[in-house]
Amino acid sequence: MTKSELIARLAEQNPTLYHRDIEKLVNTVFDTITTALVEGNRVELRGFGAFSIRERKARLGRNPRTGEAVNVDAKRMPFFKMGKGMKERLNRS
Repeated sequence: MTKSELIARLAEQNPTLYHRDIEKLVNTVFDTITTALVEGNRVELRGFGAFSIRERKARLGRNPRTGEAVNVDAKRMPFFKMGKGMKERLNRS
């Protein structure tokens, strides 16, 4: 599901709200999560999951086309851990 599909579905489920207001709400939620991660904070949504940052160390990689060794810089990567409630909802028989 894309962000625009999410906004459209929320608009269908909430006909009393304006489409532009739902779009602002979705953008605000995503921006808040992003800002928290940039600041190094963890974001936990109970029953859904938790977003955090994982540090990747610098390493020596390989160019798959040429096989040449390439230095890969250290970086911070977003990580999502699914919550217990979400796992249970996905695995219902």
